[in-house]
Amino acid sequence: MTLQQLRYVVAIDQYRHFGKAAEACELTQSTLSLMVKKLEEELDVILFDRDAHPIEPTEIGRKVIDKAKVVLHNAAQIREMTRTEKEILSGPLKIALISTAAPVLVPGLFKYIGTHHPAISLQTLEMLSDTILDRLRKAEVDMGILSAPVNDPELLEIPLWTERYFAYVSEKDPAYARETIPAHSLTGRPVWIMKDGVRLLDTTDLPESETAKYEHYFEGGRVGTLIQIVNDSGGLTMVPETHIDLILYSFQKNLRPIVDPELKRTICLAIRKDYIHESLLNVVVQAVKGIVPGVLLSPAVRNGHIRL
Repeated sequence: MTLQQLRYVVAIDQYRHFGKAAEACELTQSTLSLMVKKLEEELDVILFDRDAHPIEPTEIGRKVIDKAKVVLHNAAQIREMTRTEKEILSGPLKIALISTAAPVLVPGLFKYIGTHHPAISLQTLEMLSDTILDRLRKAEVDMGILSAPVNDPELLEIPLWTERYFAYVSEKDPAYARETIPAHSLTGRPVWIMKDGVRLLDTTDLPESETAKYEHYFEGGRVGTLIQIVNDSGGLTMVPETHIDLILYSFQKNLRPIVDPELKRTICLAIRKDYIHESLLNVVVQAVKGIVPGVLLSPAVRNGHIRL
């Protein structure tokens, strides 16, 4: 078994077509097919269902491909260890973010990296938390930015900032007359959420032990969409503190602090425990430091350098 063979099976999984995978690997289709066949014979398994259209991995093939991605990631890490500091601050950097963190960070990340480290090729992707964690485990993204805690033994999480939730209240709602919104009252009101699509929060979805932990119900989609729904249909929604400056000034009058207790979330940066690019990690930390108000930042980010 060779790393090259593993690259071939990953390419076939990506393109679901032997011809396209061969072209991407700069091989003839016959050579690619032969190399994959040799690997199947060595492992004594069939990795792909060649009768399917498009080609699909078999059940064992899916498991082998997932492991192959991790092996290729680790092999790349070894190569990176031999590069100079200057060289490390170049090449691709793929960051996955939950959608309620992306509008805050993505413009600033591109501006900071484009200005200070133009040799880094940044790619950002918006995903739900579970998808981010899965992509990190499979080494398909370099970093994930999502709500803490991650609670995954394969990953290291670094707190970036902690922020309050504010209620965005329709002028038609009786709560609009209040200066603050008690947290306990939220479950008795029409609260718009984005969890498996836009809908009203069903209080039966919220275990009693988690009545003050709402971040899992506001991780998908755009906050601006929820605000427009509240404006049009009434009720209220939740807005993370870092989004306030992104809201039209004329709409900011609809915001109310949530109290007794304050509802908060911590946004963290998650990486694989075998991640070695300390310099790249700190490029992102420095970018975040310049985007998020300092009063919200974690001490580690405020100090400006993370050590692996």
